[in-house]
Amino acid sequence: MKELALKYGCNPNQKPSKIYMANNEELPIKVLSGKPGYINFLDAFNGWQLVRDLKKATGLPAATSFKHVSPAGAAVGLPLTETLAKIYWVDDMDWKNFSPIACAYARARGADRMSSFGDFISLSDVCDKDTALLIKREVSDGVIAPGYTEEALEILGQKKKGNYNVIEIDPDYVPAPLEHKEVFGITFEQGRQELAIDDELISNIVTENKALTEEAKRDLKVSLIILKYTQSNSVCFVKDGQAIGVGAGQQSRVHCTRLAGQKADNWWLRQSEKVLNLPFKDTITRAERDNAIDVYIGEEYMDVLADGAWENIFTEKPSVFTREEKRAWLDKMTDVILGSDAFFPFSDNIERAHKSGVTYIAQPGGSVRDDAVIDTCNKYNMVMAFTGIRLFHH
Repeated sequence: MKELALKYGCNPNQKPSKIYMANNEELPIKVLSGKPGYINFLDAFNGWQLVRDLKKATGLPAATSFKHVSPAGAAVGLPLTETLAKIYWVDDMDWKNFSPIACAYARARGADRMSSFGDFISLSDVCDKDTALLIKREVSDGVIAPGYTEEALEILGQKKKGNYNVIEIDPDYVPAPLEHKEVFGITFEQGRQELAIDDELISNIVTENKALTEEAKRDLKVSLIILKYTQSNSVCFVKDGQAIGVGAGQQSRVHCTRLAGQKADNWWLRQSEKVLNLPFKDTITRAERDNAIDVYIGEEYMDVLADGAWENIFTEKPSVFTREEKRAWLDKMTDVILGSDAFFPFSDNIERAHKSGVTYIAQPGGSVRDDAVIDTCNKYNMVMAFTGIRLFHH
């Protein structure tokens, strides 16, 4: 197959639409079911590169959950804890025996479930039964992987009445070194972003504290790889091999940090006993629980606790999760990673990162205020590496 006609482009009025190989070669994909759209393929191809790079850098299976050409979550296949199984809504499954690729997707989908609703999934490894069962129960547009077991295809075939988008990609496909993009009839050309994210890239530690654990090295690389495929400006908070907060597409760096930091905070707050023990009604769906939790732990909590509202969600009225209680719980979050696709121009980013338990940072450096940023890191005994290279993605 050398080209594939699509229903329309970004929007229904943008016709005709297709994907094709400019060199008249075969497309490196097979559509096994469904009719993926223009944005689906943008998510699929960006996500595939991300998980491919994650596996290369860590040696672990990887998954990502994409929405509108940025990752809502991404993770490598580390085992789940009981608490994570609960907050990712998989504790009713055989989660202790999940395959590594299933663990990767559970983490990628679960960290920011609000943003991952209706995602496009990318898997570094063959999609197996465990992963297919996870995908089947979520609201999702499609999946791309280098292969599928027969059991997985049978399970995915039951989703959306057989119309769920399932794409198989050739894992050996290597694109041309130059890539092209057309805007307003004008063609742009650039070398592909093939920067290797490895230990050498994070070796220039500029803070007084230079102690990098192996886990921190892994997570710094995870954060930078995620940023490589996230719309700029972007920052990414990572803990235990998974993104816990991605701030994408903001014009201001500190707004990226605040957005991603709030998502990281929400991920941690969901693990508190106060949230784990919320008395949801049995009739409430997982998505409705996600929405309720997001409001409950935020500043507009009365939207779900007011009389006439809580009765629709809970069996009994929960107490308010006070600002003091939330701060006390957040103070227990430590050893978080922060990556940035460009330098931090002011130390306010570091101050905000500290509130979300950040201990390790990777950023390019190069700001005229680098000294102030380093001083703020030293104040909190953080470890910061200058990579010397920007990771803008547009």
